[in-house]
Amino acid sequence: MTKRPAAKKAAKLRPDVAETAFRVMREATGDAPKTRPPSERAEKNPDAVARGAKGGKKGGKARAAKLSKARRSEIASEAARKRWQAKSDEG
Repeated sequence: MTKRPAAKKAAKLRPDVAETAFRVMREATGDAPKTRPPSERAEKNPDAVARGAKGGKKGGKARAAKLSKARRSEIASEAARKRWQAKSDEG
């Protein structure tokens, strides 16, 4: 059995421009309820949030422990150079 091409699936992810315009017009005139953004639709699982935060807290320290002192110094110097360059570009 052959699989469907991925292009059809990708096309479904983005709604048609005419469909979007029609939906917006109906929402504006009150004919249809307003759609909520994706961030408001689904609530996050608190357990998953806690596990993600726990991993994020130790990520930087674990990375720094793996790097040599010379490499950490190179990274810090490059970051400082970019900060100073950004400040000189502003003013």
